[in-house]
Amino acid sequence: MSRAERTEPDPGNSHAPDPDPGPDPDGSGAPVGRRLVLGMVGLGALGLALAPRLQSGLDAVLGGAAAKDPTGLTGLLPGGGGFRYYSVASSVPERGPADYRLTVDGLVDRPATYTLDALRALPRTRVVRDVQCVTGWRVPATPFEGVPLHRLLDAAGVRSEARAIRFTCFDGTYTESLTLPQARRDDVLVALNMRDEPLSHAHGGPVRLYAAPMYFYKSAKWLSGITLTRDVRPGYWEELGYDVDAWVGKSNGRDDAPTV
Repeated sequence: MSRAERTEPDPGNSHAPDPDPGPDPDGSGAPVGRRLVLGMVGLGALGLALAPRLQSGLDAVLGGAAAKDPTGLTGLLPGGGGFRYYSVASSVPERGPADYRLTVDGLVDRPATYTLDALRALPRTRVVRDVQCVTGWRVPATPFEGVPLHRLLDAAGVRSEARAIRFTCFDGTYTESLTLPQARRDDVLVALNMRDEPLSHAHGGPVRLYAAPMYFYKSAKWLSGITLTRDVRPGYWEELGYDVDAWVGKSNGRDDAPTV
C-alpha cells in the first residue's frame, strides 16, 4: 500500500516570496496539478495490476512460515483474501505432477492410484460457497473446483460393508473423516483449484478435500489417501474435542449462518 507524503516548505528559501503564478486562463489548474492527478491515477492502476501478485506473495510467505511453525501461532495472522494458515506438522513437503499421488483403497473392489495429471483429466465441478472456520473467520463466495468425491468412490467400487471414509495427508500428520452419505454429496470435492487458479501449497495443494457445508477443518489439506472403512475414525482435531459432524451453524457450539 502506498503512503502519501506531505511536502514541507524548504527552510532555506522561507524568506523568498512565492512568484505570482498569474491568472489561470482556461480554469483547468496548473500543469503541476494535472501531472499529480495523472500520476496518482497511474499509481492506482499499477496497484490494481500488482494486487494479485502481492497477495500471492503474501500467501507464499505466510504459508511457508506456517508449514514450519509447530506452535500454530502463524494461524493468527491474516493471509491473502482473509484466510488463515494452519499446519499441525513441523514441515510439509511440496508435491507436484512428478511426485504427487492419491490412493483410493480400503473396502473397495478396485483400489486405484491417481497422478495429478490423471485427476486433472477427470470431469470437474465448480462450487462457490462461503468458507467458514470454526474459530470464527469467514471468507465469502469462494470458488473451489475439483472432482466430485463420489466419482472416485464409484470408480473404485465401494463394498457394501463400508460406512465411512478416512482421509490422510502427505504432511504425515493430519487425518479427517466423513460418513459415506456425507462423502457422496455433490458439494464435496477432491479440489484442484481455488479462486479459479490451481491450489497453492499454502492452501493445501496440489490437491485437498473440500467439504463445502462443513467447517473448514473437515477440508483436509495436502490430501494423499482416501480409505473406505467400516466405521468413522475421528480425525486429528476430533481427537482433540472437535465435532466429528461439523455442519456449519449446527456443531461445535456455534450458530454461524450455514453455507448452503
